[in-house]
Amino acid sequence: MSYSNENQLLVEPVAKLIEQFGRLPGVGPKTASRLTFFLLRAPEEQTKALSEALAGLREGVRFCRRCFNIAVDELCVYCASPNREQRLICVVEEPLDVLAIERTGSYRGVYHVLHGRIAPLEGMNREDIYFDELIERVRNEPTEEVIIATNPNTEGQATAFYIQRALAPLGVRATQLARGLPTGGDLEWADPATLGSALEGRREF
Repeated sequence: MSYSNENQLLVEPVAKLIEQFGRLPGVGPKTASRLTFFLLRAPEEQTKALSEALAGLREGVRFCRRCFNIAVDELCVYCASPNREQRLICVVEEPLDVLAIERTGSYRGVYHVLHGRIAPLEGMNREDIYFDELIERVRNEPTEEVIIATNPNTEGQATAFYIQRALAPLGVRATQLARGLPTGGDLEWADPATLGSALEGRREF
C-alpha cells in the first residue's frame, strides 16, 4: 500500500498534518507519521505552544533588507550593530551557516546570506538566490573584503567561483575559507575550532 493510499484511510486532519510534515526536508513518511501521532497524544499545552511558535515564525520573522539573514526588524543584529566591521562581508549559503561562524568567535564582520547555491541540476540558478543583491551591495557600499564561505562541495565551489568572477571588476578583495573543512560537508556541521581555523587562514582566490 502506498503512502498516499495509507493517508486516505486516516481522518482528514491527521492525513493533512502527515502530508505537511512529509514536505519538510529530511522527513520521510514514517517520521511524518510518528510526529503526527506524537502530537495527537501530547498535552494540549504542547500542541498549542507549537502552533503559536509556527504562527510567530511567519508573523514575527523577516529577512534583513541588507544581508537577508533572519531578523525581527528591517536590519539583522549584525548589520545594525555598531561593533561589527561593516566593510567586511562573509557570504554564506544559509542562515544556519551564520550561526556556525558565530560559534567560532573568530569573526567580527557582517554577512550576506544567499539562501541557496548555484546548482543547475537542482533548478537553482543565479537568479534563484541573493547573488545579484550581493554584487549590487558591494558596488554601492564601502567594502574592503568579501569572504566567500560557501560549503566545501561541488555546488558550493561553483557558486564561489561565480561570485569571485562577478566581484573581480569591482576591485574588491575576495577570499575563501582555508582548506581543512571536510570536502562535501556543510558549514553548519563543522566544529567551531576547525571552522575558526579555516576562517582565520582564509586565502586569496
